[in-house]
Amino acid sequence: MKNRCTWCLSDPIYIAYHDDEWGKPVYDDDTLFAMLCLEAMQAGLSWITILKRRDGYYRAFDGFDATKIAAYDDAKVDELMLDAGVIRHRAKILAIINNAKAYLAIKQQQSFSDYLWGITTPDGKPIDNRPAALSDIPAQTDVSVRLAKQLKKDGFKFVGATTCYAFMQAVGMVNDHVAECEFR
Repeated sequence: MKNRCTWCLSDPIYIAYHDDEWGKPVYDDDTLFAMLCLEAMQAGLSWITILKRRDGYYRAFDGFDATKIAAYDDAKVDELMLDAGVIRHRAKILAIINNAKAYLAIKQQQSFSDYLWGITTPDGKPIDNRPAALSDIPAQTDVSVRLAKQLKKDGFKFVGATTCYAFMQAVGMVNDHVAECEFR
């Protein structure tokens, strides 16, 4: 049996996510946008709830194509509110639409990857915390507070410091695999 972070052991979907995705650096703009949207949808919920619906989110939100999402109208929002494949939370759905517009505005100036990594890790290298135990992993940090403030300043919603830290972990800006984890 492999040594893993203990948070992922409750579900095979969680294990696959932990082993193959979590903490692996992501530099692709569209993937970063999609992950930020999914993390925003997670606010107040467990990540496994979102993971189990991830395919539904990709289907419902046109593969997280920001140009398409930015054009969603009230009828599309109403349609999404009836979609059992996603969490039907109007404010979060509206936040994804809003965030698509903010994302596109940033992309007119620079890559989203450069924008995000420039805020979190100016040298472009992940922060490696090497926590000894799960209890050593914070819910937020000064860096996630800084990222949340900048995202909000640039028009994003549902991007608090805790959500931003979870996002940073998910896309490998920070490596919080415990020291004994074989997937560091």
